[in-house]
Amino acid sequence: MRRKPVERLVAEGGKGEGGSLRRSMGMWQLTMISIGATLGTGIFVVLGEAVPDAGPAVILSFVIAGITALFSALSYAELAGTIPVSGSSYSYAYATLGELIAWVCGWCLILEYGVSVAAVAVGWGQYLNELLSGTIGVTIPDALSQPPGSGGIFNLPALLVVMLAMVFLLGGAKESARANTIMVAVKIVALLLFCGVALQGVKSGNYANFMPMGMAGVSAAGATLFFSYIGFDAASTAGEEARNPQRDLPRAIMLSLLIVTTLYCLVAAVAVGALPWQRFKGSEAALAGILKEVTGQDVWAVLLAAGAVVAIASVVLTVLYGQTRILFAMSRDGLVPRVFSKVHPKSGAPRANTVIVSLFCGVLAAAVPLGQLADATSIGTLFAFALVNVAVIVLRRTRPDMPRSFRTPLSPLFPAVGFLLCVYMMGSLSPVTWAVFGIWMVVGLVVYFGYGMRRSRLAPSEK
Repeated sequence: MRRKPVERLVAEGGKGEGGSLRRSMGMWQLTMISIGATLGTGIFVVLGEAVPDAGPAVILSFVIAGITALFSALSYAELAGTIPVSGSSYSYAYATLGELIAWVCGWCLILEYGVSVAAVAVGWGQYLNELLSGTIGVTIPDALSQPPGSGGIFNLPALLVVMLAMVFLLGGAKESARANTIMVAVKIVALLLFCGVALQGVKSGNYANFMPMGMAGVSAAGATLFFSYIGFDAASTAGEEARNPQRDLPRAIMLSLLIVTTLYCLVAAVAVGALPWQRFKGSEAALAGILKEVTGQDVWAVLLAAGAVVAIASVVLTVLYGQTRILFAMSRDGLVPRVFSKVHPKSGAPRANTVIVSLFCGVLAAAVPLGQLADATSIGTLFAFALVNVAVIVLRRTRPDMPRSFRTPLSPLFPAVGFLLCVYMMGSLSPVTWAVFGIWMVVGLVVYFGYGMRRSRLAPSEK
């Protein structure tokens, strides 16, 4: 139950084995990291799942999901400005709830980030094939472009996109942030292009039966869509590489959530206006299909596929970045091997950490059937979100006079609501997901009591 003082967490910020991380990011780059990790496969494929539940009222579902995410985002913004370090919710829990809870939170984040990188990378190959087919008429054979269990042997594109992200990350945070900013700009343009073209096919009659399934359908779709918002916490993992984290991190988190919610609602409004809601069922590429139907040409769908390829690559880059920085913080605290906190003096990047994590995620994406394991990213994320809301309440009580660059309004009410919403969302997940989560937690506790607890920098022998 030992806690790491906030002052010590902040004082150690950026310091690793053999070097230090470099503070090179401003608010714009931090916002792009958050958008990069959030705005990806969700909006390109999720409409086919959500629209049949809510009908045209899926627009409201996006708003409800955004409000649900907002409560946790407010708590993240307060703690990111108060404890601006790389560990995200792991470090926040360490300062407020104790080492064991922090370890459990960090272990959840490893599951969230690691598996989501692999799961997103798997989908990259499918969009790449769509782009290749529409441009040069050639596709990568299923044996080398599909995951095992889906007709493939080894998913080469999945490994390729992870290795590409690794190359950017090895160059340093500044170079990675620049590449991510370009990719985020491309995918935002792709979505705005969709809206501009598909707007020509919007018919007012498609909105007529606005809420066919009632409020229950809107809520069900909102629960599905909530996971399209997971990723805004990625900005908090850059706390030790931001130039002015106390000021910029809260702003980046809130601004990214606003931009993503606006884009989601805009795309959804145009999509259900251009295509009757009954025809969305079973469509994994609804946006591309809408563009083909409205224009009668394949070129727009090809452009959208290009945007999706860039969008998914951006998610892989930013989520992989977050994974390495969380392991960096855990390693510095002694809970995982020190190799993860070694910093290259020239690039200011944790190179060994980056290579190990990238190879693991790349092989996982290319050679292991993920199946239901991918759903475990949701439960790991929600658990971490819930702990962040609790941490805000605890820190307000234990350190009420601590300077805060951003304060969650109506605390402890808003953090409590955020906590309850996360618990509610976790309860809606399948028994299989809970079983995977339980096994992962047991493994994590074995690792902690067998390794981390004794090697912790806060252990008596390390003081």
